[in-house]
Amino acid sequence: MTTSLEHRLRAELDAEAAIALLKAAIGRQSITGNEANFVSLLDQEMRDRKIGNVRQAEFLPGRPNIWGERKGTGGGPRLMFIGHTDTVHVAGWREHWAGTEREDPFGAPLIDGSIWGRGAGDLKAGICSSLAALSLLDRAGITLKGDVAFAFVGDEESGEEGTGVSAGIRDLSGRIEAGEVEKPDFVVYVEPTRLSVYPAQIGFFIADIRITGKSAYFGVPELGRDALKASHRVMSALWAHSDDISARAEHPLIGRGFLLITTLSGGGFIAVPEDCRLSLIRKLLPGEPLDEAAAELEAVVRGAIGDPEIAVDITYPAGRDHALGGTASEIDPARPEVDMLCRAVAEAMPGRGVIEGAPFWSESSFFVNCLGVPAVYCAPGDIRNCHTFEEHVVVEEYLAGIVAFAAFMARYCGVAE
Repeated sequence: MTTSLEHRLRAELDAEAAIALLKAAIGRQSITGNEANFVSLLDQEMRDRKIGNVRQAEFLPGRPNIWGERKGTGGGPRLMFIGHTDTVHVAGWREHWAGTEREDPFGAPLIDGSIWGRGAGDLKAGICSSLAALSLLDRAGITLKGDVAFAFVGDEESGEEGTGVSAGIRDLSGRIEAGEVEKPDFVVYVEPTRLSVYPAQIGFFIADIRITGKSAYFGVPELGRDALKASHRVMSALWAHSDDISARAEHPLIGRGFLLITTLSGGGFIAVPEDCRLSLIRKLLPGEPLDEAAAELEAVVRGAIGDPEIAVDITYPAGRDHALGGTASEIDPARPEVDMLCRAVAEAMPGRGVIEGAPFWSESSFFVNCLGVPAVYCAPGDIRNCHTFEEHVVVEEYLAGIVAFAAFMARYCGVAE
């Protein structure tokens, strides 16, 4: 049955229409804050694919989520595909590619077997492959027992002023908790994985640390409190703390935890420096409580200062599914749904469908940790070229993703005779 299903779907795939869908999606500029421009296209595409109960709701003024479902005949589980509609900015893109066919970041040129443009991989290829998979099942005459739901949310990406705090998924998960949106049994979040399957992801928090001493003229430094010297002690203690974190445990899919100091600024004008600021990001493994990790960090920082007259202020600017950051999450990689998806991908594109861990944080933890719904990441696209001037998706991989998602829908939801 598996082989015949695979061949049947591959034979029915309308590659031209699938490519046109992705090119149209990239063409809708949806830098964080402008999600509505892409959502309007999704609304029409979802209705054209006979997805029912299509609804939009603003999670912030002028910024909508969209969701809908294809109801099955009954007797099967409910599957959801979800992805974010926003992309990162395109500053410098046109200058980088000036005079070439890649110059327009939303032009979606097809070059040497790849489609280029902002959002191609992160993550419009994933959204389009999930929608095209439903159309593929229709072309193949396959009716599902279970439901297939689609939800596309905004505000996932960071970088734009006042945005990037997962306001979209927070709104959607609240509607699921309230029963307004039906709770799925399994979720595929279509972040780019090169068609690997990620049942685990890192957690994180960002900490901004401000160290305030007292300025004094350089000739009488004893009258001041040197914030820069204190920051040196703090950084040394933080690097030692990172080594300690890394030595504690290693996760089989996402490796070891650590912290990385990412920025440092401070100093004085021919004077004892009064102010110093540094930022860091902490990687957490599944099972590491975020509150405890932050408290431990604060103890390290305050313990390293060594001077009661030097003040320390620590803030956490990147709250997501937790007030301080994003929680790590995982599900059992031996779950039958995970194996089913891996096999579907491997059959669609040999060598893919491998179980790996997400080296990034995205929003599946809202399902796993907050709603108790098992979720994985899987989609065409390579995270290594996303957010860069090199963002593109290999067409062969994109088309394989459509076949894989269609086969997984059929196997997981069940086929009505």
